[in-house]
Amino acid sequence: MTDKSHEGLKWVMRAGYGARGVIYTIIGSLALLAAFKSTQASGTKDALAALRDEPYGVPALLAIGVGLLAYLVWRVVAGVQDVENQGTDPKGLIARLGQITTGLIHGGIGVSVLALAMSGKNSGGDTTQDWTQKLMSMPMGRYVVSAIALILLGAGIYYAYKGWSGSYKGHLARTHFTESIDPILTIGLVVYGIMMALVAGSLGYAALTANPEQAGGLGKALQDLRGMAFGRFLLGGAGLGLIGFAIYNFVEAAYRVVPKFSDPDIRTLLD
Repeated sequence: MTDKSHEGLKWVMRAGYGARGVIYTIIGSLALLAAFKSTQASGTKDALAALRDEPYGVPALLAIGVGLLAYLVWRVVAGVQDVENQGTDPKGLIARLGQITTGLIHGGIGVSVLALAMSGKNSGGDTTQDWTQKLMSMPMGRYVVSAIALILLGAGIYYAYKGWSGSYKGHLARTHFTESIDPILTIGLVVYGIMMALVAGSLGYAALTANPEQAGGLGKALQDLRGMAFGRFLLGGAGLGLIGFAIYNFVEAAYRVVPKFSDPDIRTLLD
């Protein structure tokens, strides 16, 4: 890749992480609000639908949608071109496949966000239940849903481990700001991993019982937390954690170190 391509990809990466940061800021804030008021916690779909009703909501949704498509480009190029030096051994290939997969998922979300911005349509029901029902109606559908649940569970474990072990520090530049905010990034990654695991659990249970109504996305996972003992505190903690994950994405946008086009002498949080 040329230097101009590297520079362009860098800005695509920043737009992608920035869009993720905005989404989880909204979801986390609404979850925190729901912990103290008689409102429901919102998942991605409902949170973005609420944003559309705000002043300048449509331009904001258009920016988020484009940003998520930028994240798709960044992750696919990173996986195919191996700009982060993951390598070609089994571990590296799995990591690169994971990059491409997460890019495709966020690209799909980006398309739905753009559709919401342009049409204003927000069909009722839980989107996760809708596509789970469609998958289960297909041959081997329950096995496909089970496989998706396992992939999400693996992603959740990965994010939680990434936060707990501090492995993410190796690709963040060391500055006074990143040093001071590092504990928030750790908490954000761990909480996001836990939420991903909860979503995976609902999909797995739906596959096991052949009942798509048991499936749910992030909104259902947050509501389930509220229904537990000390649920308001759990929901509030999850909201704060998701805001922490949003901050992590903003920090990634500004301070991510990419081996193929970052200064080789730059210090990371692990140095």
